[in-house]
Amino acid sequence: SVFEAELADHIPVVKTNLAGTRLVGRLCVGNKNGLLVPHTTTDQELLHIRNSLPDEVVVQRVEERLSALGNCIAVNDYVALIHPDLDSETEEIISDVLGVEVFRQTIAGNILVGSFCKFTNQGGIVHPKTTIEDLDELSSLLQVPLVAGTINRGSDVIGAGLVANDWCAFCGMDTTSTELAVVESIFKLRSAQPSQIVQDMRATIIDSMM
Repeated sequence: SVFEAELADHIPVVKTNLAGTRLVGRLCVGNKNGLLVPHTTTDQELLHIRNSLPDEVVVQRVEERLSALGNCIAVNDYVALIHPDLDSETEEIISDVLGVEVFRQTIAGNILVGSFCKFTNQGGIVHPKTTIEDLDELSSLLQVPLVAGTINRGSDVIGAGLVANDWCAFCGMDTTSTELAVVESIFKLRSAQPSQIVQDMRATIIDSMM
């Protein structure tokens, strides 16, 4: 796959189902510290994921009514934006397992924050109708630069058409050259070196374990 070709030399690439479906991006959410999966995840799927990831990445099943966690939560290694109606227990789990500050937010009036934005530790893209005031507020919460934009030739559902980490991004085939330029710019991808970032990440993990 494209993902394996680009990522397998640097980080584990895990093929799995969640709750018997292939919608893994919409059902789970995670960062360098942990991965949250819905309560509908089977024991076999959970075991496979735990065995495939490094021991320092905590994998946790979450008892939450709003089980499409990827639609309801947007997160990097430091901050999470969450659906306003998530349980308080879920909010605590997000904070503990992912090691982040948690804020209940909407994106341009949309409660599915995971669907309508995508941000990393470098920057992020949000729904095109996000106001300047909201953009400034979100940017100060996340402490990264943000831009309002689209993916897949004008789609405002950013989370469904884009995945990104701190050195590369993948987007839908319909994405225009202008949209690609915005992605490369806001996520600072041109200057990103995966080997250095992964080394820094491993060094941080080792430091935290000692």
